[in-house]
Amino acid sequence: MGTVPKIQSLENMRVSRKDQICHPGAYYHIYNRGIHKQDIFLEEKDYVFYLQRLRQVKDKQKASVICYCLMPNHIHLLLRQDSKIPIYKVMSCLHTGYSMYFNKKYNKVGHLFQDRFKQKEVKNDEYLLQLASYIHLNPLIDGLAEKLGDYQWSSYPDYIDLRPGTLCDKESVLLGKSSDWYKKITEEEVVEKLIRKEFQEQLNIRDCP
Repeated sequence: MGTVPKIQSLENMRVSRKDQICHPGAYYHIYNRGIHKQDIFLEEKDYVFYLQRLRQVKDKQKASVICYCLMPNHIHLLLRQDSKIPIYKVMSCLHTGYSMYFNKKYNKVGHLFQDRFKQKEVKNDEYLLQLASYIHLNPLIDGLAEKLGDYQWSSYPDYIDLRPGTLCDKESVLLGKSSDWYKKITEEEVVEKLIRKEFQEQLNIRDCP
């Protein structure tokens, strides 16, 4: 497997809440990082709290988690809006709660995340599949894992049946196909495209953390 290049940040995608069009049934790639690129997870309990909070919020606000990857200083989520509650309200509830937890625990004040989170709507099944694979590849991209299945703060172990996770709606990506099929797509085909820088523009991920 070749070296996966880091995605360079080339554009600013800040969008005001009033300009964000959210609708039931839509899928969204959500991403954000710590202010000044600082870490937002300092120990294992922080990752656990964030995932517990994510489960609580998605149930209360009627949203589905398709996949996720939590990195030391940034997060990627793939979510589906399942009600009229817009996805930005789901994220506001999630990150407000986590920021309050973090600041209290570490005696911090001020913002934890850099600006508002970014969101992009996913338009088709092929985009959804490739984006899920890209999200799961983040630990490899950042050099935090040699084997993707070993990185526990991602839903990838759930997708390839290394862990019986229940947080994510995997079927939206797998569409009846096997975990071995998804592993091959992610670890071979999508990695190769990233190495050749083929779909940074296709997925519009050039500005991701």
